[in-house]
Amino acid sequence: MEKSQVGKKQQNNEQKEQTSDLVHKIQQLGQTSVAEAPDTNIHVLSIIGQVEGHIQLPPQNKTTKYEHILPQLIAIEQNPKIEGLIILLNTVGGDVEAGLALAEMIASLSKPTVSIVLGGGHSIGVPIAVAADYSYIVPTATMTIHPVRLTGLVIGVPQTFEYLDKMQERVIQFVVEHSGVKEDQFKELMFAKGNLTRDIGTNIVGTEAVKHGLIDEVGGVKNAMEKVNQLINMRKTQEVIQ
Repeated sequence: MEKSQVGKKQQNNEQKEQTSDLVHKIQQLGQTSVAEAPDTNIHVLSIIGQVEGHIQLPPQNKTTKYEHILPQLIAIEQNPKIEGLIILLNTVGGDVEAGLALAEMIASLSKPTVSIVLGGGHSIGVPIAVAADYSYIVPTATMTIHPVRLTGLVIGVPQTFEYLDKMQERVIQFVVEHSGVKEDQFKELMFAKGNLTRDIGTNIVGTEAVKHGLIDEVGGVKNAMEKVNQLINMRKTQEVIQ
């Protein structure tokens, strides 16, 4: 009797776990069955919504917290099973220093990295997109390039402008160093008037981003997978030669 009761309890617990797992999937994804990625040597990292920095954004905002992404990038660098990284980008921008921190981390990885701009890679999303070894943009995606600005209380002194100018210069230099765009051309896009209805700057679409040298190629997931595998094979060949 005791054994049969234990068996029934285990069965009930398993059923409860399956039910709760099913409910969780429906709540999170709106469906019961979810396609699972097989064990692979390529890690996929999503940077979506607004890049959240030192100030916490309201709960209704879709955000990517940089303090969550930085440890992931360290883990990717240290994990021998991961040989390549694909970065999916659909961001409106966000905190400049947090975005630059992410971009610098991606650029300093020893493993091959490929980025895809999906939907949008605006504002500080531009340095993150170009930080990868190779970058793609889908034909319908857009990238907004505009000057750096501050929100909240601003002290109206010349030093404030100098601080803003230095921060902006850091963004410009990073983008120029990690892409094919020229500094004068990038500044021209950044300070253009009349392109954005309520702002200074330029909104460029897919092929235009490639034309300006900001993004390497127009393409999607298939292209990114092929490219990252190609870069992984090239890296292995170089290691064998050395």
